[in-house]
Amino acid sequence: MDLRERILEIIKADERPLSIDQLTTKLELSDTAEFKELIKTLNVLEDEALIARTRSNKYGTLQNIGQVAGKISVHQRGFGFVSPEDGSVGDIFLPANELENVYNGDRVLVKVFAESRGGDRREGKLLKILSRGPADFVGTFIVPKGRLESLAYIEPDDTKLSFLPVVAPEETLGAVDGHKVLARITKYPDGRFAGTAKVLQIIGHKNDPGVDILSIVYKHGINTEFSKEAIAEANAVPDEIDEKDLVGRVDLRKETIVTIDGADAKDLDDAVHVKRLSNGNYELGVHIADVSHYVKENSALDEEALERGTSVYLVDRVIPMIPHRLSNGICSLNPHVDRLTLSCVMEIDGNGTVVNHEIFQSVIKTVERMTYTDVRKIVEREDEEVIERYKDLVDNFDEMAALAAILRERRSRRGAINFDFPEAKVVVNEEGKTSDILLRERSVAEKLIEEFMLAANETVAEHVQRQELPFMYRIHDEPKTERLDTFFQFIANFGINIERKGESVAPKTLQKILDAVEGEPEEAVVSTVMLRSLQQAKYDVEPIGHFGLSTDYYTHFTSPIRRYPDLMVHRLLRQYVIFGDKSESTRARYAETLPEIADHASKRERRAVDAERETNALKKAEYMEQHIGDTFEGVVSGVTNFGMFVELPNTIEGLVHIQAMTDDFYRYDEANYQLIGERTKQQFRIGDTVEIKVTGVNIDEKTIDFVVVGMPERENKRRFESKTIRSSGGRPGQKRDDKDGKKPRGRGGKPKDQSKGRGFAKKDAKDKPPFHKGVSGKKKKKR
Repeated sequence: MDLRERILEIIKADERPLSIDQLTTKLELSDTAEFKELIKTLNVLEDEALIARTRSNKYGTLQNIGQVAGKISVHQRGFGFVSPEDGSVGDIFLPANELENVYNGDRVLVKVFAESRGGDRREGKLLKILSRGPADFVGTFIVPKGRLESLAYIEPDDTKLSFLPVVAPEETLGAVDGHKVLARITKYPDGRFAGTAKVLQIIGHKNDPGVDILSIVYKHGINTEFSKEAIAEANAVPDEIDEKDLVGRVDLRKETIVTIDGADAKDLDDAVHVKRLSNGNYELGVHIADVSHYVKENSALDEEALERGTSVYLVDRVIPMIPHRLSNGICSLNPHVDRLTLSCVMEIDGNGTVVNHEIFQSVIKTVERMTYTDVRKIVEREDEEVIERYKDLVDNFDEMAALAAILRERRSRRGAINFDFPEAKVVVNEEGKTSDILLRERSVAEKLIEEFMLAANETVAEHVQRQELPFMYRIHDEPKTERLDTFFQFIANFGINIERKGESVAPKTLQKILDAVEGEPEEAVVSTVMLRSLQQAKYDVEPIGHFGLSTDYYTHFTSPIRRYPDLMVHRLLRQYVIFGDKSESTRARYAETLPEIADHASKRERRAVDAERETNALKKAEYMEQHIGDTFEGVVSGVTNFGMFVELPNTIEGLVHIQAMTDDFYRYDEANYQLIGERTKQQFRIGDTVEIKVTGVNIDEKTIDFVVVGMPERENKRRFESKTIRSSGGRPGQKRDDKDGKKPRGRGGKPKDQSKGRGFAKKDAKDKPPFHKGVSGKKKKKR
């Protein structure tokens, strides 16, 4: 053990800070050279925020001295939250006056106050910036008109980056005004000079089709191109399976196996079969594309897949985890062709219990590529033409529906939480513009496949966990006690009182709450607040179970084409189950590598979700530009101290700002998730139905502004348009009024076109176009 490790071990083992003399004694140092090395190492560890020093020059852990190191997330309004690296306490709040020259993503060291100054989060004081956050960012290249034409700058897309970096002429890569660029900060502002940056890549002009979404892809650091080595490996894979690949595989090509997916799906990674056994039980076969056969561990393809972590599904494109030649070709379970698979075949009794199972390598040939729509029409007997077309499979789908119902009932009995929030699909035209927003329906067909995949994932996880082998689990931890306390206090307002034994709560209790409010006016608010009280699911090597599914064993086994954890699970099954290798060396190797892979996969999943949400928000804002002035009925989906969010039937969400609620002065009641009028006692809370009018859209910030219909207009003798400005050293969100009452002026001194991009309000409410087929803007959706 070197000196650095010995110092850390001694300091962590002692609850009290240690002096240099105490450390010298414990380390058994004897000469001057060793003492100098000790001082040097202590300084390095302190600079890295691995240890801390008191005013009396004693050294201890950060936690013992009341300090925290972590990354800071800076809000647009200037304040920030530090997420501790050691997880010892919750996020630390830092007020805006603490954050001069601090930027989003910076690693900082803070002193934590002993007590909170209000609210749930503790507060702190900034001690120092340890390192800067990500230097790469996406923005719009701008060349000012006039005397400063040679000093181009970049306006960041991320409003949390609160300065405008200047770009020297030799660092532009030939970018012109209006180009979207990927850039890197070369110098942060220091109070005297502006920050600087250099262009790394030109994405395209901001008005070109698809560049808006591509900018979001680059912003999140998602790689769109595969390495030459990975492409070469993918091209070397044959288009058809070889006879030698069938050695050791169970031949299931004569089984009636089908895929059931969305009509536009191209990467088909799961297929199923169901049949009744002579003893009355069901046989469920879940057959998953054997991607691990083609993507070998530590290969170039594997390195790419690991780095990406997951495929990213955006409104107009898919960024795959493995090249399309594999994901849409030999790895996709296309109909009527031989495909290599890993199968989990289960025997399930009438209660939904898996009484027997096998996991093995196989080869299949699916008889049909079914869509959710056609399966629904068959099971629900909606379309005679479709039923006739697949008449040989109708009995199979009936058996599948019956088994899925049994499995769903079993999950319900054990208390799995069933959230069923509406989802939307954004439709774009050839120019990349939003043409429609459609609600996705989760029919009996989607639920059928969902139940089968859940059963396979649980079975595989339990199979490995009982042997206590290193593995990759999908976990969902229990809710934190303080969040549950807040939630239970909230639902007491609706007459729902929970008797608790201890601090924990079973998922069955939460499902009972959902059952109690089903169909009631408070259903939406209770469901939303409950969901926000739960923790996020993630990947881990510890099998702590899945709270939401109410199961002790769960993993991701069914989507190796698009999720790296599933690919890793296939490798582990191949090693443990197929080859029977459970040696100490194999256990040790995976015990060492899996924790880092699980953590990386969880972060990549979060990144993909953030990119998907941001692109959806962008396209929804773009769609609402044509509806400015229109009125719709929506439901309050969130309440804050600055207003309330309202969600329309097609899932588009907008903000009613507190300043636009002009009939009263509204107070934010945080405990009950509502706004209350001081004079009228009018209440707006999550789940309330309100009629709103669309008043504005900001495409760049992906925001939509609403006002509640019937609110009186605010009386002002003079009206000024406020706008957000950003300057070197300043922060976004600062407002500036045009004090002389003149029209706001754009760059170059020209008056701004007040109507540009704002559309025209329709006088006749009956004339407004519907959001999607069958659901008009005025139609009320049951929540």
